[in-house]
Amino acid sequence: MSRLSLRGSPRARRLATSGFLLVVVIFVAARLLDVYPWNHRLFDLWAYWSTRFGLDYTLARPGDSGAYLYSPAFAHLISPLTALPLPLFGAVWTALIAGTLYWLAGWRGFFIGLLAPVTMSVAIGQTDLLMAAAIVIGFRWPAIWVLPIVTKLTPGIGLLWFAVRREWRAFGIALWTTLAVAGVSFLLNPGAWFGWFAMLARMEFPTPGSGVYLPVPVWVRLPLVVLLIAWGARANRRWVLPVAVSFSLPTVWINTPTILVAIAPLMDWGADAPAGRFLRAPEVSAVGVVHRLRRRTRWFGLTVRRDLGRAATAFMAHRPAGGVR
Repeated sequence: MSRLSLRGSPRARRLATSGFLLVVVIFVAARLLDVYPWNHRLFDLWAYWSTRFGLDYTLARPGDSGAYLYSPAFAHLISPLTALPLPLFGAVWTALIAGTLYWLAGWRGFFIGLLAPVTMSVAIGQTDLLMAAAIVIGFRWPAIWVLPIVTKLTPGIGLLWFAVRREWRAFGIALWTTLAVAGVSFLLNPGAWFGWFAMLARMEFPTPGSGVYLPVPVWVRLPLVVLLIAWGARANRRWVLPVAVSFSLPTVWINTPTILVAIAPLMDWGADAPAGRFLRAPEVSAVGVVHRLRRRTRWFGLTVRRDLGRAATAFMAHRPAGGVR
């Protein structure tokens, strides 16, 4: 594929972005209007929303539709959203996932969204794109690794990237942030945590009839993932990490390759995506962010006042001498 096709012409980028926004608006509206089947209890987003009623891992089985299998910490993190009615939660959740896709891929999100794994992931409301974004953000803000860990647990193996590179500060931030979030969550609902540990101890995996997935046990894949991360970290090949995280999941479903969208901003051809610009921008402190927002706000205010002044001047210049009759 040529560099020109990867960059796209300005007209192609505008059309792709417009098409992406149109599809997202339609899909979000279907969730908001509670159009069947987009808020059906078979979808993962229903499982997340259902945590508002409490956490019971007794009957939770991998592969069962609508089963919540993540840690209580994730349920606590999204609790402000799950307090919303289901149609509104579904609309907000879909907009969040779609926005994440655009952040990762930019205008290419329209074409990437047509791929079956990505389409399925957005439709069922899976967290694949959120994990992809966490991988990208984690290169600068390692605390965000808490998200993949409190959802699927085994993606925590991605922290080996920092250990192999001896980036101990980043490793410590990611680890201690996760422990802090899990600790607070445990204090809020220790019973749910014991239930989750019991579910993990059952070591249950999907049956062939549960759906399309990679039938290779996680304990076979993890040693290979470790070797892959170690090689990528030593060679400074960041694209390796999304691949490794994808294969580290307890179950690799047909939608799991959606995590590979994180590769786009890590490559040169994806540098123009918002995530690509985020990675390549100079490091900015919290104080710098505040100053930048103040400058943007001041610039916006000056622009508005200038445009209003010009409009008023133009109106007075064309106003009839005798006034309005």
